[in-house]
Amino acid sequence: MGLAVGIDLGTSNSVVAYYQNGEPRILADAKGNTVHPSVVAFGYGESTVVGHRARQQLTYAPENTIASVKRLMGRRFDSVEVERMRAMVAWGIAEGPNLDARVRIQGKVYAVPEVSAHVLRHMKQIAEEALGEVVDKAVITVPAYFNDQQRQATRDAATIAGLECLRIINEPTAAALAYGYRKGKRQHVAVYDLGGGTFDISLLRIDDDFFEVVSTAGDTFLGGDDFDTALSEHLLATLQQTTGVELSTRHVALTKIREAAEKAKRELSSAASAEIRVPNLARDESGQPIHLITTLDRSMLSRLVMPLIQRTFLVVDDALKQARLTATQIDEVLLVGGMTRLPLIREAVGHYFRRKAQDNINPDEVVALGAAIQAHTLTDTAGIADAVLLDVTPQSLGVRTVGGFVEQIIPRNTPIPTQAGKVFHTATDNQDQVRIQVFQGESRMAEDNDFLGDFVLDNLRPAPRGEIAIRITFSIDTDGIVAVRARDEETGQETDMLLEASSNLSRDEVQRLRFDELGF
Repeated sequence: MGLAVGIDLGTSNSVVAYYQNGEPRILADAKGNTVHPSVVAFGYGESTVVGHRARQQLTYAPENTIASVKRLMGRRFDSVEVERMRAMVAWGIAEGPNLDARVRIQGKVYAVPEVSAHVLRHMKQIAEEALGEVVDKAVITVPAYFNDQQRQATRDAATIAGLECLRIINEPTAAALAYGYRKGKRQHVAVYDLGGGTFDISLLRIDDDFFEVVSTAGDTFLGGDDFDTALSEHLLATLQQTTGVELSTRHVALTKIREAAEKAKRELSSAASAEIRVPNLARDESGQPIHLITTLDRSMLSRLVMPLIQRTFLVVDDALKQARLTATQIDEVLLVGGMTRLPLIREAVGHYFRRKAQDNINPDEVVALGAAIQAHTLTDTAGIADAVLLDVTPQSLGVRTVGGFVEQIIPRNTPIPTQAGKVFHTATDNQDQVRIQVFQGESRMAEDNDFLGDFVLDNLRPAPRGEIAIRITFSIDTDGIVAVRARDEETGQETDMLLEASSNLSRDEVQRLRFDELGF
């Protein structure tokens, strides 16, 4: 039997933690690093490099180096988010056999969970070296607003990496668990989680070691990457204005500018201004090298990124409305994710909630600590009562009806695990089968929601329309994973939906891609 760890699988960085001697602790690699870039660099043949070494390759081989792949997790190829991602990266994005987005590198196509599995395997290896024992189980965190396909894809990545995924836990919930575990707190807590690729807000009620999520809301395409893009576009415009050279199609130059933007953003967390110097980006018509030399201060940063910050508070408004709470009813505010180190964001959050956020937690590490606590709870053989988590489903679930509408069956922010069902009737005369199409989202129109999959209940008795009743039941487990069942009320015949057949990997493909099966 191997050990169980907690892993924060982040867009920009990942962290692994283990519960030992009565408390969780972050595990470091041989060089003492506790935060590891979620970057995978592909070499020649089957060789890959992950983490800090891969991050170094990003500047000179961006077309072979995958960063922020989490933003593609569980996405359909034709989605707006994938189209936006395509404009931000030097590597290719291809359409998979199940309409899913996949990564194209050096002429080869990789499933997104396969790429993320390299990061998970790297975390597993760091943990095994730090603990001196085999690690084969993990609690893995995801953004609270991840839909079912994104959660399924995360589980697939764990399986490919050779890890048993004990549970999927929402990042803000994990952070609240680390903050309040065994501290006897009784309060309402808001977790403002702004990471590299996503934004979540979760409102929780903590009563000693009982953690109840009251509501959650989020944006799975709003994070530090977008802040970097805003700064990069400003730097590109500045360069073009002063030199007349347009670099929007030169991937190496763009990557260097993006690196400089990210570095300046970090510097502005502690300094009033940051000098930006990027030499030898290109050559002008006379062959002379072109350098980017400029200065960015906090006021300019504020002007460039304030629209993004304001978008986060629209999401916070929604979460508070769902919870029927006001900002002043929140007792504590936790800041999670590397972006919350920016003073600009800390000030904005403090102004919104009218209180200073907690400053005694590490925004980069707190999520992994909470995941480690949950891993301990799930594997502790002593049977001692420990932390209890009551989470919610972040998005509504329903089925498509006549006219292209969605009939909601489980509303958003319903406590999970849960089960609910509704009875529907045949829409045409002599209908002998019904196709159940499942959607996740808040719109009344099916086309504006996330399509999760469909399946058919057949062999219905031919009868006049409306005579045959079909009960459709949704169930959601503690991981937020959805199962759907359709039952002919007349005969008792049932069928289930296999979600992985819609746009994630099939079970056979996951097993085929497993690193331990391939001998990695």
